[in-house]
Amino acid sequence: MAGRGGGCPPPCAGAQPGQGVGAERRRRQQQQPEQQQRREQHARAGGGPAAPPRRPRGAERAAAMEPGPRHRPAARPRCPRRWWRRRRPRWALAAALLGAALALYACLREPPPAGAGAGPGAGAGAGAGAEVSVLLWWEPFGRPRRAPDCRRRYNITGCRLSADRGRLGEARAVLFHHRDLALHGAQGLPRAPPPRPPAQIWVWMNFESPSHSPGLRAFAGLFNWTMSYRADSDVFVPYGYLYAPPAPRPFSLPRKTRLVAWVISNWNEEHARVRYYRQLKEHLAIDVYGARGLALAEGGVVTTVSAYKFYLAFENSQHTDYITEKLWRNAFAASAVPVVLGPRRANYERFIPPDSFIHVDDFPSPRRLATYLKFLDKSKPNYRRYFAWRKKYEVHVTSFWDEHYCKVCEAVRTAGNQIKTVRNLASWFES
Repeated sequence: MAGRGGGCPPPCAGAQPGQGVGAERRRRQQQQPEQQQRREQHARAGGGPAAPPRRPRGAERAAAMEPGPRHRPAARPRCPRRWWRRRRPRWALAAALLGAALALYACLREPPPAGAGAGPGAGAGAGAGAEVSVLLWWEPFGRPRRAPDCRRRYNITGCRLSADRGRLGEARAVLFHHRDLALHGAQGLPRAPPPRPPAQIWVWMNFESPSHSPGLRAFAGLFNWTMSYRADSDVFVPYGYLYAPPAPRPFSLPRKTRLVAWVISNWNEEHARVRYYRQLKEHLAIDVYGARGLALAEGGVVTTVSAYKFYLAFENSQHTDYITEKLWRNAFAASAVPVVLGPRRANYERFIPPDSFIHVDDFPSPRRLATYLKFLDKSKPNYRRYFAWRKKYEVHVTSFWDEHYCKVCEAVRTAGNQIKTVRNLASWFES
């Protein structure tokens, strides 16, 4: 069959004259009379029957292969190039399929253009390399601030922060501070026109405890994200945290000349911290600074507290994850051992080592706590154990409010176009 065998199907297009089967047959017929005449002449000369001419070695096999009426010629005519192309359709098909597969693989690996899929209000998009616009609807507590340089301070790029409400339509996220929201009410929120862009993220921002966050139930189903000190917030920004530096620096404990300090600005006899203080001071001398006590030394809280061995890090209310600057700045940054009153010990241990603080719940009464603090005052090795964690960790105190704004930018860039709604803000935050 043509296209399957080793030769071309006869007749082969493009063959030269005299190279076909018929031409070979005519040449052999012309040679036969001349051979017969030479044999007759040899017989008349007495040489006997004319012997066939001697063939070289291997000629018998070659003679058997000589072309005859039923054989193809020994030298096949070369096929034209176009016939060769027709004989390899499988190779051409395989090459075409391979090329298509490589093209598809390259398309799948190519990243989408920045901002692809972003809806109105997405600004330049939330992809890597795209700039994110964040609008602050109210300056917290009505105090204007200069927009921070997120790249220089926190290595967060692509953030454009503004308090200009004229940029509402282009903002990818809008921040609403709860204390100002409670003050102005729902009528202070953006109103149509323009309509709220479907891809715009409204972020509820609050760093007060539930005990000092009124009006939560009025804002159900209004916000997309939450930002607070709670670890389960959409944007988690704690008051501080510990981190392991690349090369730990040696820790040097400041000289301690006093025993216990407490700094308080909001004095309320109904607070658990004030009630506990009144019981503790009956067994232990405590220096109080702030509204009801001594004036802070020049340099502020950290400079003043660094001279004390212990600091009362008492929160104004007790709620999940509500661990404020009273621990991170007033105690840790001042190198004083914190005596904490807030959420349960297990909650503290989610963020700090168990041997870095003293919890009031560890003792059955304020009197027993006072006895233990006096013991540590006299036992230097036992007191220094509360600083063992300093060999591994450094303290970061969150900067209000610059770090919060930049963290929102970072969260928006990471989340892309994910949109959700906080259905019941109060039940979550008060839990």
